[in-house]
Amino acid sequence: YKALQTLTRARFYAVQDLTREKQRFANYLFLKCSGLAQDKDIANSSATTIALMERFETVDELAYADLNELTAFIDEKGRNFADPAAKAKAIQTATRNSYRLPITVNNSVNQAMSVCIATMRALEKQIKVLDKQIEQIFAVIPNTLTSVPGIGKVYSAGIIAEIGDINRFQSQASVAKYAGLVWKQHQSGEFEAQNTRLIKSGNRFLRYYLLEAANSVRRCDSEFKRYYDLKYKQVNKYQHKRALALTARKLVRLVFRLLKEGRNYIPPKG
Repeated sequence: YKALQTLTRARFYAVQDLTREKQRFANYLFLKCSGLAQDKDIANSSATTIALMERFETVDELAYADLNELTAFIDEKGRNFADPAAKAKAIQTATRNSYRLPITVNNSVNQAMSVCIATMRALEKQIKVLDKQIEQIFAVIPNTLTSVPGIGKVYSAGIIAEIGDINRFQSQASVAKYAGLVWKQHQSGEFEAQNTRLIKSGNRFLRYYLLEAANSVRRCDSEFKRYYDLKYKQVNKYQHKRALALTARKLVRLVFRLLKEGRNYIPPKG
């Protein structure tokens, strides 16, 4: 468990560093191309956006590039756009609405942005290396969590590395408390107030892997998807954050039962 924990925690820190670097890139993107950065339909740190910032030195170069060439470039870098021509037009429209930087400032932003991009790619490479090492060690640990659609080996490893021997926990509630997936003001996993916060104590590594696993499982399992959607629609503030925390709390019950009983997950019918 300790060997696995060392790697899963290293991965946690690498992911946190990558998240901060993406936010830093988003800040530079706003400086260089404010219209593009503020367009909700264009992801700030997507591979396409990064490729565009590397390809075009200034806002005007991108805003007035040949549309056919830009479409081909986006189609090559994005590879998942249903209509790359429409995306190219949207990008140019957003870019033309951007304010222009003085050339010296623009060059400085480009340099800082290139360092940021290199750092993100290095971190992504490190995470892939850690994932492979985690899977190798995890292969010798008996578990049933990978039978749950969407969890996968890395998230399962992160959860098991922090829980260790499940028999040291008396109930699923004690696992939830250990992970910090409990709420203030005498609230439980079925809390109703949309402004109620999670407690600040708990194992942040376990909480992170449970939340990531829950976000993946709710896309793959019909029962968890229905539960997430139900909780999402109950409030009009913090919908995703609240629904995901509750889904993770529901996942704790499943994790505890599977590890305790040593059996595989049986997906619901329909």
